[in-house]
Amino acid sequence: MKIGFLIIDMQAIHLQGIEKKVIDRACEYINYVADILRSKSHVIIHIQDIEGILELNKDLYSTIPEVQIKDTDLVLTKEFSNAFWRTELDQILVDQGIEFLIISGNAAEHCVLFTYNGAVERGFKPVILQNGVLSTYSDAIASMYRDRNLISYPAIQYLI
Repeated sequence: MKIGFLIIDMQAIHLQGIEKKVIDRACEYINYVADILRSKSHVIIHIQDIEGILELNKDLYSTIPEVQIKDTDLVLTKEFSNAFWRTELDQILVDQGIEFLIISGNAAEHCVLFTYNGAVERGFKPVILQNGVLSTYSDAIASMYRDRNLISYPAIQYLI
């Protein structure tokens, strides 16, 4: 089984209002899981929301340096909350033979949730990375963990 790992909207512009230590903790989980998956040639996709990007604020739309991006990783831009909407994500996953998706990033109540739902609608099997999701609303994270499929990093190690 080939796994896809989506890292959504880990950009300075979208992380405003979230404590640095909370961001750092999520990045630790995201980087650890990405390294595990890379070691077995699974696909890592960094998704960047570029809605509202201008030449003046372009730097704020880059993935934060705390998230490691390797040469083998893919980077995809989007302009809507659902990373599948009007992007090549669906085709990339099909071309790579991916059915199982691990989803992480920001924001639990918007882009992570909508991408999760978009994956389900398209026949993929998504899970949320425990401790790998951010939001300015802690109840949104709790709700996501309660209402969606969740996976921890030890389970990922076992899977691969």
